[in-house]
Amino acid sequence: MKRTLIFALPLVLTVALFALFASQINRDPDLLPSALMNKPAPEFTLQPVEGHDQPGFSSADLKGQLSLVNVWASWCVPCREEHEFLMRLAERDDIKLFGINYNDQPENSRDFLRKLGNPFDAVGADRNRRVSLEWGVYGVPESYLVNKDGVIVYKHTGPMSEDSFQNKVLPAIAKALEAQEAS
Repeated sequence: MKRTLIFALPLVLTVALFALFASQINRDPDLLPSALMNKPAPEFTLQPVEGHDQPGFSSADLKGQLSLVNVWASWCVPCREEHEFLMRLAERDDIKLFGINYNDQPENSRDFLRKLGNPFDAVGADRNRRVSLEWGVYGVPESYLVNKDGVIVYKHTGPMSEDSFQNKVLPAIAKALEAQEAS
């Protein structure tokens, strides 16, 4: 009996771990908390992506208008999936888009934007991931909505989908614009 229990224990533990991981697969990424919610965006300055014709940016550039800061990388498959939604946001006049290029090679990031389109008003290179860590980035892609006062008012973790774009991102933008007009 003891011998059977000793052989069965690893199998039971493996099944239990598999069940735990499987239960987390469809977990809502918005449940990941952000310590920066409703606080000023971190102070930073990012240089432009090497060889790119767009400027880098800093925390000062996020003040004065509603901004979306998107953390992305060319090697990130979900970043490609969400890119169409960033392109749609770029068509709007009421929000500026800023990209933090996360731990990426300059030639790869330039190629990514050339092939898929460039929705960003400015793109900063975060090759050492320091600025992304200050923002509290768990992984790419992540997007932060920053109000005209430079305060983070919404965080979207993971890639945008049609559902999250329509039911989370656009309502968050509308809410931020409404608050901006009221102030």
